[in-house]
Amino acid sequence: MLDVRGVCSFADYFVICSAESKRHIEAIWQAIEDMMKAKGVLTHHNEGTSDSGWMLADFNSVIVHIFAPPEREYYQLDKLWDRAIPVLRIQ
Repeated sequence: MLDVRGVCSFADYFVICSAESKRHIEAIWQAIEDMMKAKGVLTHHNEGTSDSGWMLADFNSVIVHIFAPPEREYYQLDKLWDRAIPVLRIQ
């Protein structure tokens, strides 16, 4: 999780995670969507598909990126947003 408030005008936090398969991407996506919906928070915008290896859920101030390993390596959001403040890192 990155705190992007100091370097980004359209979000406060990015959550960037990896999934090992198309099914794993879908499971993470569904779990996040179910949890947020239960708390009354709906997605503002969605992009990508599990087939593409990348999905994005925009909850206004928090944007969640779910990547398959090749796509995460290709896009390197961690490096692109390297001026953001890391809040949490789980490996």
